[in-house]
Amino acid sequence: MLKPVVVGLDGSPESVAAADWAAREALRRGLPLRLVHAWEGLPADDAGADLPELRAPQYHARRVLRTAVERLSARYPQLYVAAEQVRLRPGPALLAEARTAELLVIGGQGLGSVGGLMTGSVALATAAHAERPVVLVRAGEDATHEHLPDASGKASTHTPCRDVAVAVDTGTACDGLLDFAFHAAELRRAPLRVVHAWHVPLSRGLPDAAGRAWIKEEAENGLTALLEPWRAKFPSVYVRETLHEGRAAHVLVRAADGAGLVVVGRRRRRAAVGSHTGPVAHALLHHVRRPVALVPHD
Repeated sequence: MLKPVVVGLDGSPESVAAADWAAREALRRGLPLRLVHAWEGLPADDAGADLPELRAPQYHARRVLRTAVERLSARYPQLYVAAEQVRLRPGPALLAEARTAELLVIGGQGLGSVGGLMTGSVALATAAHAERPVVLVRAGEDATHEHLPDASGKASTHTPCRDVAVAVDTGTACDGLLDFAFHAAELRRAPLRVVHAWHVPLSRGLPDAAGRAWIKEEAENGLTALLEPWRAKFPSVYVRETLHEGRAAHVLVRAADGAGLVVVGRRRRRAAVGSHTGPVAHALLHHVRRPVALVPHD
């Protein structure tokens, strides 16, 4: 059975953009799309049908899903779209959905109202705990942002895709991260920009020019060795290695500029609460305008 691409909806501009991004990604992957609207206070269909205070959230939830299904079905007629209302809090509902999903897509920020699905903190907490990759999409994201401008500089969907940027730490396990990034680049027929930040350890003091050059060369060799088996596995993907000196959280935001999709790893959280995603992921989520994919790893 094919795993769906799941998107959380609340009708906000962020969730609408997330649904469109998720639809395009589902088509690339040949997967169904599943739309989920979650609210713990949503009454059952036959509960309090004559009470206006209960009819309003019922109507809102149905309208959000119906509007999204109609829009996406018209825009992507070859895509299978399913939708469901879930009577749970948004965070737990989407974490449960993610367990059986290929990936989970959510808006970077939602309504923040009582009936809203994804406030900023809920989105981050969901991304921090999901067992599958999570893509956060900002309001205003559309298909043209995935592509390079045309010869006249205008936005287009007929030009090649922008590259996929992935932030790599050669000192941690990153097989899942690289598999996701290479596959995303392959699907888009786009280059893969592998970004690695290196720095001089504080324990070494201030090395001379030769010492700094040696540290940089070690970083370059380590990155090349890490990528070698992945180049062989994905021979059609053009890979560009980029190294920058400095702390990862400081340099990777600038290094990812211009990418169509930014991919970063995050350690799986064992705690049941909290929204900490790590300093690099945190910086990218807050400062990069393009969609950011968080891929869990041990």
